[in-house]
Amino acid sequence: VQLQASGGGLVQAGGSLGLSCAASGRTFSSYAMGWFRQAPGKEREFVVGIYRSGGSTYYADSVNARFTISRDNAKNTVYLQMNSLKPEDTAVYYCAAKKIGSSWSNVDYWGQGTQVTVSS
Repeated sequence: VQLQASGGGLVQAGGSLGLSCAASGRTFSSYAMGWFRQAPGKEREFVVGIYRSGGSTYYADSVNARFTISRDNAKNTVYLQMNSLKPEDTAVYYCAAKKIGSSWSNVDYWGQGTQVTVSS
């Protein structure tokens, strides 16, 4: 599986951005998909995950109620809608895929990362 993330950019605090992650391969629906982020000087952290049916989602407390993840298995694409952005959301965002049943600490595939910058 190859992952191609897009959609980052610069936005003012309180604004919104959408990210997309397109996956290659015919086994996309077999993987749980997620987003991680890494801010300067910090470790990469889990943001949100979605399982193959899209019915189960998991959010970090820091983004719950502001970010929404969704997936379209027909398009092999996962989306992240980010609302009410805060300066502390500034980071490089990475798309990730992991096999169903494994932990998010054991990601199988990473996208290349896309920069999100939120100005105050």
